[in-house]
Amino acid sequence: MHKTRLDIARIQAARRVIDPVFLGTPLYRCEALEPGLGCTVSIKLETANPVRCFKARGTEVVTSLLAGHGSRAVVCASAGNLGQALAWSGRGRGLEVAVVASRLAPAAKLDRIRALGARLELVDGDFDTARERPAALARYHGIRLVEDSADIETCEGAATIGLELAGTAPPFDAVLIALGGGALATGVGHVIKARAPGVEVICVQPRGAPAMTRSWRQRRVVTTGPTDTIADGVAGRHPIPAVLNDLLLVADDAVLVCEASIIAGMRMLLDHAGLVVEPSAALGIAAILEDRDRFAGRHVVTIVCGSNVDVDAYQRWVDFPRLAGRNSLLLGLQDFGCGAAGADMGRDGSERRCCEHGS
Repeated sequence: MHKTRLDIARIQAARRVIDPVFLGTPLYRCEALEPGLGCTVSIKLETANPVRCFKARGTEVVTSLLAGHGSRAVVCASAGNLGQALAWSGRGRGLEVAVVASRLAPAAKLDRIRALGARLELVDGDFDTARERPAALARYHGIRLVEDSADIETCEGAATIGLELAGTAPPFDAVLIALGGGALATGVGHVIKARAPGVEVICVQPRGAPAMTRSWRQRRVVTTGPTDTIADGVAGRHPIPAVLNDLLLVADDAVLVCEASIIAGMRMLLDHAGLVVEPSAALGIAAILEDRDRFAGRHVVTIVCGSNVDVDAYQRWVDFPRLAGRNSLLLGLQDFGCGAAGADMGRDGSERRCCEHGS
């Protein structure tokens, strides 16, 4: 059995260096969501902060260490949110920040990175391709490379969300966590299993970007080809072995959901919670939609992890014609391309199963 890289004492200490604006984020029951989902739902809202995502909890820890002793310059690869968070944290501590991102990343995220004062370099290809460039820059210039999820500070910063969840009352039965590189899932999962071991930790990933879920199921690193999802924030292809080892120790399940369910989740969060979210933040709702029987009668917390989304793309996804008299969520999913049997039409027109569960 592998030993986890995470440490509760360090996670508690991380709270002392994270700017309070990122701590104590809202946690509340959202009753308006419950009739459509068939369970009690609480939202942990990680978007009510200057970078509109959870990532700064980790970058605050990283930059606090660098500001005390170490390089005054730092570089990272980012799908968009880590770059914003690092730029915000680095600016406040007088660090020079460079971010490498894919040209395909949402413009809203790229614009915000620039606005926060970071030097932004765009490369062709997807996020995993972009990861190669900052490593080369760090070696050449002798500066600190920040690797999301690989750097334990990013996981332990995210884990402070777990401290806030574990101390709540009344208790909940399950927590749904977006799964990409793994910092959020391993961090929160570690604290939950240490403080509230009876709570089920369920990771959720798009079916079009399944690398970490497949790796968790097979208990070994599984890489995939090009991703096919609107959830850009979790669209990785190459899991990091050390992160997978941490995930295997804390995750009770990892499920895959279809694009139609992600969009349905975004719509529900807009209509019933008044929240505009990026696709990754709707993964928890998507998982409930695809397996209502599993969650029926239970109290579920879903972490709404980000709201950095291009307005035009968001409107295309959620502002489709609403058919009068069709209030069933199941029929709603069919309108998105999900069949009644839980199938999703792939971009090539082939039918594929919507939600897959591992155990």
